[in-house]
Amino acid sequence: MKVQIINRSKHELPSYATPLSAGMDLRANLDEPMVLEPLQRALVPTGLYMALPEGYEAQVRPRSGLAIKKGVTVLNSPGTIDADYRGEVCVILVNLSNEPFTILDGERIAQMVIARHEQIDWESVEVLDATQRGEGGFGHTGV
Repeated sequence: MKVQIINRSKHELPSYATPLSAGMDLRANLDEPMVLEPLQRALVPTGLYMALPEGYEAQVRPRSGLAIKKGVTVLNSPGTIDADYRGEVCVILVNLSNEPFTILDGERIAQMVIARHEQIDWESVEVLDATQRGEGGFGHTGV
């Protein structure tokens, strides 16, 4: 699939690390380092602008290494970039650790997965089809 992109960053375009990778790393595009204090959140620019095809979204997800090693994650995970959005792709990061975290220009801060989605038309009904699970909610199947 071809996706139009404008790269106003100082970095290469996102790419897949391996042939079977689902996500592409997004890099911070900063003029100077940004410090995230414990529990602080920030909108981190990437310098990327794109036009996704109709029926697709970009999902912005945490990088597992950054989460486990530094306690830094994507706050609204996964963040959704809609096909009609034309602004800069930015990442909402939060520092869940007890130590300040410095984001450097070019640092891999998140990953982006392109996914197909459907739109629905609601059908109002009075009763839903019965299933084995029924109304069983969180933890209803045991341990």
